[in-house]
Amino acid sequence: MAVSLAKGQRVSLEKVAPGLSEVFIGLGWDVKSTDTGSDFDLDSSVFMLGANEKLISDSHFIFYNNLTSPDPDKSLQHLGDNLTGVGEGDDEVIKINLKKVPADVQKIVVTVTIHEAQQRNQNFGQVQNAFVRVVNAQTKQEAVRYDLVEDYSIETALIMAELYRKDGEWRLNAVGAGYQGGLQALLDRYS
Repeated sequence: MAVSLAKGQRVSLEKVAPGLSEVFIGLGWDVKSTDTGSDFDLDSSVFMLGANEKLISDSHFIFYNNLTSPDPDKSLQHLGDNLTGVGEGDDEVIKINLKKVPADVQKIVVTVTIHEAQQRNQNFGQVQNAFVRVVNAQTKQEAVRYDLVEDYSIETALIMAELYRKDGEWRLNAVGAGYQGGLQALLDRYS
């Protein structure tokens, strides 16, 4: 049974799923039935950070136009953009081989932003049932889940969770932090 986290909680992946090596990070959301006049397009992105909490290079920013990490093993792969978020389950998926992530990557930040949020007058207050979950890629068993319950009525970017190394193992932090300024705000933070 999966461990369910609340905002700000942290957990050792080794403790909840010993031996875990390959995972899927599943992200999901639903758009409330309010009509903003435009379709919603939410995008997941991943920032692979060094010990200084900054992107190691531009190619360590993983999103729909840069789907794989630059290391030879392609340890992190974004499985593509979902333009609508319609349907049950994960809307976007990121695959990570935890054993092959290069040692200089100390933190993997998983984010979701609204495409053209300002032009479309959209924010995360119009989104519901958002979640992030870590799934064992081999058994398909969910290991950890974090359901966002706050109302992000002015935010256009969310840091959903962080995977980070501590004492030689990977841990997950359920962040749930919202930002104004969309993807650019996150790029400014980590560049």
